[in-house]
Amino acid sequence: MPSYRIRTATPSDLDAARAVMLDTVYRDFGTGYVPRWHADIIDPAAFYLASPRHTLLVAVEEGGDGEGGREAGGAVAGVAALDSRGPAHPPNPAWLAERYPSGETAQLRRVYVRPGHRRRGLARELVRELVGFAAADGGYRSVYLHTDPAVPGAEAFWRSMGKAVCDEREDGGETVHFEIPMG
Repeated sequence: MPSYRIRTATPSDLDAARAVMLDTVYRDFGTGYVPRWHADIIDPAAFYLASPRHTLLVAVEEGGDGEGGREAGGAVAGVAALDSRGPAHPPNPAWLAERYPSGETAQLRRVYVRPGHRRRGLARELVRELVGFAAADGGYRSVYLHTDPAVPGAEAFWRSMGKAVCDEREDGGETVHFEIPMG
């Protein structure tokens, strides 16, 4: 089994990280690139590298052939990002936007692992690193994310990591919102 190193992305990682993200939105989500939802995928440097309160992590396969780009010494097998933008209203419920305000909320984004590297604990380790980053920042009150429960394994994974705070399916929606403990 290959080994992995999780680290902060550098500019030389961005093409490979972008490929993981785009592959995921096309293959797993079936939406393809939607500009209003995925602008950060096209310009991850502006969204995640420019601010010291934001980050983009990469899980890089060490040794082995693996799939994906070969940047900075190995294949990028997974990515995960964090920024300080809380959920917007609309489209999210107003109470949710108030509970998780921008600037005080670390929002997890783009926690994606290539299919050939799944079931090895990479997503869980990426999330742990992001939560540690949020805690070290000192300015975040909470860690928040939303997921599409129609994606196989997504809801069960996030329920194992945190607490569902809003299930929009109860009102005809499609999104489940979670808070991840920071401690």
